[in-house]
Amino acid sequence: MHTRPIWAEISRPRLISNFKKLQAVAAPHAGLLAVVKADAYGHGVTICAPWLAEAGAEWLGVTSVEEGVAVRRRCPQARILVMCGLWPGEEDAVLEYKLVPTIWTVQHIALLTRAAERRKLSPQSVPMHLEIDTGMSRQGVGLDELLAILDRIRATPALYLDGVFTHFSSPEILDSPQNDAQQQHFAEALGRIATARFHPTWIHAGNSSTLLARDRLAPLSALARQYNAKFLVRPGLALYGYALPFVQIDGVQTREMPVALEPVLRWKTRIAALRAIEAGTAVGYGATFVATQTMRLALLPVGYADGLNRRLSNCGSVLVRGHRAAIVGRVSMDLTIVDVSQIPDVAVGDEVALIGEQSASQFGEQAGANGTMLRVTAEDQARWAGTICYEILCAISVRVPRVGVE
Repeated sequence: MHTRPIWAEISRPRLISNFKKLQAVAAPHAGLLAVVKADAYGHGVTICAPWLAEAGAEWLGVTSVEEGVAVRRRCPQARILVMCGLWPGEEDAVLEYKLVPTIWTVQHIALLTRAAERRKLSPQSVPMHLEIDTGMSRQGVGLDELLAILDRIRATPALYLDGVFTHFSSPEILDSPQNDAQQQHFAEALGRIATARFHPTWIHAGNSSTLLARDRLAPLSALARQYNAKFLVRPGLALYGYALPFVQIDGVQTREMPVALEPVLRWKTRIAALRAIEAGTAVGYGATFVATQTMRLALLPVGYADGLNRRLSNCGSVLVRGHRAAIVGRVSMDLTIVDVSQIPDVAVGDEVALIGEQSASQFGEQAGANGTMLRVTAEDQARWAGTICYEILCAISVRVPRVGVE
């Protein structure tokens, strides 16, 4: 039961619209693997994954086996890729729930081999996707260990290599030489896999930036066709209405994008209390804000325990009755204070947009804002906090209920 006045609205029409637009951009070259990992980037995976599956997402990407099980229970037909490997004890769930694990170590293969042998599974019944480390030094097998991994896969008849992929480290920087170097390493790995007589159905690489950027999909798609494989690109952030703050071409930052995306999440609360203070009055922990004049303050029942970044203290803002209200003092664990001195008719219970849109005309105000729609986005909060919008969205706490809306 949730009774605190704080919630996040997840828009089904916006999510589906973003997916369809991205699908259209990809269509000449690639299919989509819709990334719903990290609880759908904080949007609620059990809300978003079924909507995407119903809209035609053939593949869904999750963080973990645990997340994959939750998605499988709601998406019985989707292909579900577990993107961050597996841990001992998870292998039986992979098989039971028909998840597709990402593998790159001998230990991963050993876990699946033992589980397949216990269940006496038939040949070619356990699909896996092999990640290639092409220069990120994170997940993935390097070229020097690739043949040993392929030999281990071949040794267990139940296992088969359904897909091969890599992860680019700088996809938003289109002219980065790292992208070209990684693609060359990926091509070399695919050549060695083909020489070893493995023929994956799926080859995938790239994220939202790869999809939205110019001239990046075609060479990757051609690489997949060279090995008679289907090519996938893996949008995540763009599904939820955001691209990276920029793409960089020849050292110049640009926001030119082929589609207009809409943020899927609106994060809201209500005013809990109001008070007037005089000049010289300190506000919040550490007295980091001191009023220089008479002010009217609104108390919001939201804080960093809900995911409102503490670095928004004294620099962020929210929307109240279609106006911007600055955060004053430090964001505390459960409470935040905003300045409503210049906003007319503010009352306890008024809805506040932490992330979202408001217009003064929604509240019956005819003058001043002239109906202009104001917006606070996860990108705005990221800029104020000195971070990335991924962190802003993913940090929204589990104690903030997600509500699907039409």
